[in-house]
Amino acid sequence: MDGIGDVAVGVKRGSDELNMYSNSVSDGASNGNDSKKLRVEEAPPSRVIHIRKLPNEASDTEVIALGLPFGKVTNILTLKGKNQAFLEMGTEETAITMVNYYNTVPPHVRNVPVFLQYSNHKELKTDASNQRTQAVLHAVSAVQSPGSDVQEVLAAASSPVLRIIIDNMFYPVTLDVLQQIFSKFGTVMKIITFTKNNQFQALLQFSDPVNAQHAKLALDGQNIYNSCCTLRIDFSKLVNLNVKYNNDKSRDYTRPELPAGDGQPSLDPAVAAALGKDSSSLLGKIPGALNPLSAAAAAAAAAGRVALAGHAVSSGVLLVSNLNEEMVTPQSLFTLFGVYGDVQRVKILYNKKDSALIQMSDSNQAQLAMSHLNGQKMYGKIIRVTLSKHQTVALPRDGLDDQGLTKDYANSPLHRFKKPGSKNFQNIFPPSATLHLSNVPQDGTEEDLRLLFSNTGGTVKAFKFFQDRKMALLQMSTVEEAIQALIDLHNYNMGNNQHLRVSFSKSTI
Repeated sequence: MDGIGDVAVGVKRGSDELNMYSNSVSDGASNGNDSKKLRVEEAPPSRVIHIRKLPNEASDTEVIALGLPFGKVTNILTLKGKNQAFLEMGTEETAITMVNYYNTVPPHVRNVPVFLQYSNHKELKTDASNQRTQAVLHAVSAVQSPGSDVQEVLAAASSPVLRIIIDNMFYPVTLDVLQQIFSKFGTVMKIITFTKNNQFQALLQFSDPVNAQHAKLALDGQNIYNSCCTLRIDFSKLVNLNVKYNNDKSRDYTRPELPAGDGQPSLDPAVAAALGKDSSSLLGKIPGALNPLSAAAAAAAAAGRVALAGHAVSSGVLLVSNLNEEMVTPQSLFTLFGVYGDVQRVKILYNKKDSALIQMSDSNQAQLAMSHLNGQKMYGKIIRVTLSKHQTVALPRDGLDDQGLTKDYANSPLHRFKKPGSKNFQNIFPPSATLHLSNVPQDGTEEDLRLLFSNTGGTVKAFKFFQDRKMALLQMSTVEEAIQALIDLHNYNMGNNQHLRVSFSKSTI
C-alpha cells in the first residue's frame, strides 16, 4: 500500500560519519553548489533519490514532501553542509515515477529549483534516533486528521485543491492577493472565496497536486501582511472546483469568458457538501466594504509591504506577457489598461515582443489593472499580468530608434482619471461582454452603432439606448469580443470631432 512508511531519518554531520556517503559526488555533482566540475554517467534506476542544491534552510519535511505524492517514503538522509539529501522510496517503481515527473516539472523547495537523479545506493542505512524519526513523521503527517489512516493522508496530499482560512484578518484579503501569493508555487486554476463562521476562507485549485503540497508546506502559518492575516492551510477533499462566475469572489482562470454574475459565487453542491452542513452561510459578504483592490493596496501600504507577495506594493509598473506579438501595439495596451488607470508609458520588449512593461500613475491603479486583466483574452491569447520589479519604464536614448515599441503617454488627453473626484472612479468594472457607450452624437442611430461594433470582428447580441440617447449599452457575444471592440473604438471619431467613449459595464441587457 502506498503511504508514509516507518520513515527513518538520519542527519550525518561529522566527516568521519560520512564514509558511506562521502562519495555523494558520484551521484552527480562535486557538491551541492558546484554541479559543473564533474561529469559522471547517470546511475541506473534506484529507489534512492539523490537531491542536490537544496536551500540551506530546507527542512526534512520539505524534502520528504517531494516524494510524498508518488508513494511511500521509507528513509531520508540529509547532508546539511553539502545542500544535499537522499530520499528512499518504498519501491523502485515509485522512485522512477517521481524522477520522470520531476524531469518534466522541475521541483522547487522554498522557491529554489533543486535537482534530482537516481543514487548509486540501493538503500539507505542510517541509525537515526527514534525520537528524531518520530518528530519528522509527525511533521509529515500534519495533514492527517485524528483517526484517519495512511491512505486518507495520501488521498488528501494528492488533491490539487487547498482550503485556506485567514486568521487575524485586520486588513482585507482579496482573491487577487491570494492568486498573487499562491501562483509562486504553480499555476492557479480556480479560486472561490467565502465567509463561514465569520471567517474569510477560500478554496484554491492548482493545476497539479505537487504544487498544492509545496504551497501548503511553505505558506501554512505565514502572515500575508506584517503581523496579521495568518494563513491556515489544509488539503480539501475536493479534486476539482466548479466556478460559475468570474468576479471578485470567484474566478476560473482557465475560462475568462465566464459571466460576472451577481457577485455571489454559486457553489457546486459537491463543494457545499464538502464545506459542511451550514453551506448556506458561505455566501456572505467578504469583510471590507472598500473596492477590493483599493482595499488590498491600502492594506499593503498600511502594513509596510505585502509580506508574502514578494514585491513592495509601491511599484506602478506591470509586466504583461503572452501577448499576440503580431497584433499588439503600444496604443492597444494603452487603451485597454487605460480602463483601470492612467497609463504613463508602454514598452513592448525588443527581444521578447510577446511581453510589455506598462507604467501606471500609481500602485493602486497597477493593482487594479492586474486584478481585472490577468487571465483575459486579447487578440486570441490569454495574457498574464504581474507586478514588475521596475519602478519606471525607461524611454529610448535620444536618437535611438526602437521601432516604435516604446511610447510616452504622460501628456495624453485620453486619460480617464486625471480629474480628481471623477465619476470614472466609481465606474470601474471587470471586462464584460456588455459595453457602456457615452458621448454618442445626437444623430447616432442604433443601426450605425451596431454596424460600427460588428466591424470589429464580433457579433452584437443586444443594444439599448439610455433615455437621453447620449449613452447606450451594447452587448457583444463574448468578453473577448468586447475587449477587442473597446480597443478599436474607444475615442473613435463619430464625426464633428465627437469622440465615442467605451467602458465595460456591470449591467446586462
